[in-house]
Parts: sequence; C-alpha cells; structure tokens
Amino acid sequence: MAKILLAEDDDSMRHFLGRALERAGHEVFSVSQGDEALPVLAEGRFDLLLADIVMPEMDGIELARRAVAVDPAIRIMFITGFAAVALRNRESARSDAKVLSKPFHLRDLVDEIDKTLAA
Repeated sequence: MAKILLAEDDDSMRHFLGRALERAGHEVFSVSQGDEALPVLAEGRFDLLLADIVMPEMDGIELARRAVAVDPAIRIMFITGFAAVALRNRESARSDAKVLSKPFHLRDLVDEIDKTLAA
C-alpha cells in the first residue's frame, strides 16, 4: 500500500481516481490544485505524487519540482488531457516521471503506479 498525494483540478476526475486508488489498496490524499498540495506535502511523507499537469494557480510540473525539494525520494506521475503540453514540458520535469494521457483505463493507471513504486 502506498501513500499517494493526488492533485487534480477536475472534481469528478479527482473523486473517481481517489476512490479507485483506495479500492486498489492505496491511501490517498486529494487536493484540487497544486498550491493546495504544498502544505500537505510539508505535513507528511508520501510515496507518490500523482498530478494533473494543467491546473490553475500552480501546474503539475512546478508542483513536482517543489515536491522533490521537500522529499527527494517521492515518486512522480503526471496525468494530462493535453498530450502536447506533456511532451513539451517533459524536459522541465523529473526525467523518471511517468506521463499518462487522458483518457486512460484505471487498470493502466494502477499498473503504472505499481511499476513506478517498484522502480
């Protein structure tokens, strides 16, 4: 079981992913935008940050940079509906971060999380 911080600005997607990841056995803390994640990161250790790339206030790329500054061991995964944005910004994110383009199957998400945590 992993402790996951989920940052997703779409309410229905955030709730859906949170429930699915909990059913897969993970402990999930959810926030609706990147800047809301910073105090949560400061309060506790997380195994994985799962962040949408395009969010208001602070995007997922900047959130990932700050998360790694707080905890260099945290694993990073991005989800996005904007594949071009993901590809363009890939160089500015951690090179080992996985990017999943929406829509994706929940089984694929859970499998990728398992692979990321095992690496």
